[in-house]
Amino acid sequence: MGLFDRFKTELIDIIEWIDDSRDTMVFRFERHDNEIKNGAKLIVRESQVAVFIEQGQFADLFTPGTYTLSTENLPILSTLKGWKYGFDSPYKAEVYFVSTKRFTDMGWGTPNPVMMRDAEFGALRLRAFGNYAMRVVDAPKFLREIAGTDSNFTTEEVEDQLRSFIVSGFTDAIGEAQIPALDLASKYDEISEFCNRKITDKFDNYGLELVDFVVENISLPEEVEAMLDKKSSMNILGNNMGQFNQMQAGIAMENASNNPQGGGMSEGMGMGMGFGMAQNMAQAFNNQQQQQPQAGVGAPPPVPQETAFHAVINGAQAGPFTLGQLKTMVVNNQFTKETLVWKDGMAGWAAASTIPELTPVFGSVPPPPPPPIPQ
Repeated sequence: MGLFDRFKTELIDIIEWIDDSRDTMVFRFERHDNEIKNGAKLIVRESQVAVFIEQGQFADLFTPGTYTLSTENLPILSTLKGWKYGFDSPYKAEVYFVSTKRFTDMGWGTPNPVMMRDAEFGALRLRAFGNYAMRVVDAPKFLREIAGTDSNFTTEEVEDQLRSFIVSGFTDAIGEAQIPALDLASKYDEISEFCNRKITDKFDNYGLELVDFVVENISLPEEVEAMLDKKSSMNILGNNMGQFNQMQAGIAMENASNNPQGGGMSEGMGMGMGFGMAQNMAQAFNNQQQQQPQAGVGAPPPVPQETAFHAVINGAQAGPFTLGQLKTMVVNNQFTKETLVWKDGMAGWAAASTIPELTPVFGSVPPPPPPPIPQ
């Protein structure tokens, strides 16, 4: 600074900050040797506060307005300086202007996928991003905890730290909420509000206020989204694997016909195969619809279930046995007409000879073999 500039500064003693940026949070007012004269004008505009610092100690704070500096409106600084009856000579003090406006469009996102447990899909990895706004609500705390003596402190210098707070809070909130993955898209507002409550205290520790926290998108890994698309396709086809496989084959043929690297004859063959596959699919669908009988029109009756009996074998309940199994047991002398049997619908156990349904079982049994001829 030249001699004329220094002289001019001393004559025009106005302390102010005209902010022409969008991201400056703190600006230190520069004066020669930080000298301020008695009666200097201090102009604090809307969305600003001015903080006076004397030898590293916070002194007086001024909200928006125009002030003529004197011992009356500098009570703390006057005490630190030992002024009892005012001051005449310039004094040294640092003046920091802190912007209290709302800083908007500050983005956040998960640098790494967030692991969560989903009731339907099991372990999942999620990514999310959004934006938020914040502002300074406690200028001395913000200067003490973050800005320090930086003469031109911007949002870029604190964004990484704030983004870490947000990602940590989001990860904790999404784990506690236990919202199914397929329902996340309908719960963005609730998740945003939940995260806001979790992160607010961390911002408050730095003299900041978190406002307008928004979750814009929560996405699944690409491979999981691809599987969900296939599952949706199968649901549309009624979980018919035959139709699904035919559809996949048709898509593959169509992609092959559209391959520009094939060229010439291979391209024509690909298109022909694609058309042929489409015709085959259409024919298969028609045949399947023709083969499926309509309800009540020519539909065959249900297959009758084979009768089965429980039996008392060697003093213990056994079965159930089909008629074919009972015939084999008769041949092996394991089942006789006196054997007690029971089936669904009978009031109690009864001898096999009294059950008309078991008559064929004994009627087809050959007589016992003759005794051997003595020699």
